[in-house]
Amino acid sequence: MEFIQAFPGIFKIDDRLATLNLAPGRTVYGERTVDIDGKEYRMWDPFRSKLAGAIKKGLKATAIKKGDAILYLGAASGTTPSHVSDIVGRKGIVYCVEFAERPMRDLINVCETRDNMIPILADSRKPAEYHKYIDGKVDCVYQDVAQKDQVRILDINAEMYLKKGGEALLCIKSQSIDVTKTSRLVYHEVLKELKEAEFEVLQQFELSPYDLNHLFVHLKR
Repeated sequence: MEFIQAFPGIFKIDDRLATLNLAPGRTVYGERTVDIDGKEYRMWDPFRSKLAGAIKKGLKATAIKKGDAILYLGAASGTTPSHVSDIVGRKGIVYCVEFAERPMRDLINVCETRDNMIPILADSRKPAEYHKYIDGKVDCVYQDVAQKDQVRILDINAEMYLKKGGEALLCIKSQSIDVTKTSRLVYHEVLKELKEAEFEVLQQFELSPYDLNHLFVHLKR
């Protein structure tokens, strides 16, 4: 079995991605686990996680490392946030913002076994609503929110919570923004908005075949 570290906290096991399980003996979405030298690793499915898909597509830096504070917008039921939880470790923290009540119930169940995940039922378009839950500034904002105003959501959250020089990872779903335009045109317009909002684009690429009509963007501010 080939076992290498691909990024801090992220490993490759026979060319498949994995993270060191922060809650050994427990899985989140039925993922397979592997024991290596007495440690349990969770296999990370790129078809279930845009961040894993981005790594498989050639992401050069994850913007997430051990001990980091992460603001995760659009946490859903906790699939990708749980892997982010593994990466940042016990000294890090993942603030998980989700608006829909149904996935929030699943997210809460995940957070109950992970002390570094904080579930927050709130609207990411109103960042002041969850100010009381967030301790200081964060190192990275991860956003996977299927809304028309995706850039505005990132901008107002970064303005309130992101450290100076901090980074952001943005999943742009073109059909959530404008179904009448081609994905390429939507991406072009969104990237222009990001630059106008004073974000520096470090890397960008489509997520196909892992997710269709999605552009993944690594940003710095």
